[in-house]
Amino acid sequence: MQNLGQNSDPITLVISEVVESHLIEEYETWTKGINQSAQQFEGFMGVEIIRPRDHQYPEYVVIVKFDNYAHCKNWLASPVYQQWMQRSEEFISNRSQQHQQNGLEIWFSLPKSKSVNPKEPPYYKQVIIGVITVYPLILLSNLLVAPLLQGLPALLSLLISVTFISALLSYPVMPYITKILAFWLYPSSQKRAKKKRK
Repeated sequence: MQNLGQNSDPITLVISEVVESHLIEEYETWTKGINQSAQQFEGFMGVEIIRPRDHQYPEYVVIVKFDNYAHCKNWLASPVYQQWMQRSEEFISNRSQQHQQNGLEIWFSLPKSKSVNPKEPPYYKQVIIGVITVYPLILLSNLLVAPLLQGLPALLSLLISVTFISALLSYPVMPYITKILAFWLYPSSQKRAKKKRK
């Protein structure tokens, strides 16, 4: 049983943290420290931080990637991780996290819920969301980027266009669209939230 999960797909840990507005500098320092510690653990693949645009509601999204679930679990269960979590209690007012093994779902804005693993949208809904977001971005790329790439080799031109589309898709397009359509993508989570408000 010890090797179970060693050969699984890469796993992404998405952490949403609302920081006390007057302690953002302390949080930034803490973030650098915990990220440096995570790099020392086997299977660590990288970290990305999406910083808030609204300073009145400073919510950070931290995306940590490991090569498999077992290595991610080792990090989360380690004394080092627990120590960093204790240090953060003074400047983080709210935190939620989800494990995601579906690489595509990193584009989806997950509902804010105490549920650790909200049910992911059905495949057909993910396809529909992909079409209504990617198609306009392709048109935009053809309009804005393509004229600037004339004369370049076809493969290089395609690479630049794909990079442009992927960058916008990851943020802000996909999180924004899925947040608007959360009622359709995550109906069970929305129902629970309404019940709590009642």
